[in-house]
Amino acid sequence: MKATLSDQRAILDIQNFDFTQATLNNKATNLPEIAAIHSLTIKANNARDLRIAAETELSDVKRELSRAEGDVEQIVTRINRDETRLGSGTGTPKELEQLQHELISLGARRAELEEIELEIMMRIDVIKERIAEQAEQESSLAAEITELEIKKANEMAVISAELETTTKERASVVASTNPELVALYEKIRASNNGTGAAALVGNQCKGCHLTINTIELQRIAGLAEDEVVRCEECRCILVRDL
Repeated sequence: MKATLSDQRAILDIQNFDFTQATLNNKATNLPEIAAIHSLTIKANNARDLRIAAETELSDVKRELSRAEGDVEQIVTRINRDETRLGSGTGTPKELEQLQHELISLGARRAELEEIELEIMMRIDVIKERIAEQAEQESSLAAEITELEIKKANEMAVISAELETTTKERASVVASTNPELVALYEKIRASNNGTGAAALVGNQCKGCHLTINTIELQRIAGLAEDEVVRCEECRCILVRDL
């Protein structure tokens, strides 16, 4: 294939545009903010799950407290009833004696139930503290994530602007370059990890960075400047500095 030297150099420009685009796309994909947001989101989700679990536990313990309060209330009602009967003095001495024993037993039971009630209330306080801690952690993590999202959006805007500029400049160069040469370049690039053209600097191909042997160099040197040269190793278009 033949192509003017300016077209060959244009192909090298197109290759540089493609390298720039690949670099920008890679930068966009691997912004440190993306990994940080992912890590913080996992932590925030864990904090949320722990808070929800604690809130569920709190609801269960509150029901337990209600039952304990109900038990205490029943005992208090019985104590009040027995104290009223005992205070009235109605009944046989034996019945009054039984009431006194029952009051002692009910008092002990009341103390036991109130101890249980107090223990449940302490558990509620501990659970509430856990909920508050998880909620605070959620809020803190959400603020960090928001800050990182803003930073990520700003960096992505810069990258997008650079990509847009590069795309326009590339399209302009492609439009003014030999279409057959561009087609060859695209074909090579598609099968060669994104490299379709490279400069020949001294005796080295800058595409594969391998040294070209002396015989091949002499052959290339004897070709006309409009002759398209290919690297024997990576098969990319070699652009000579003529």
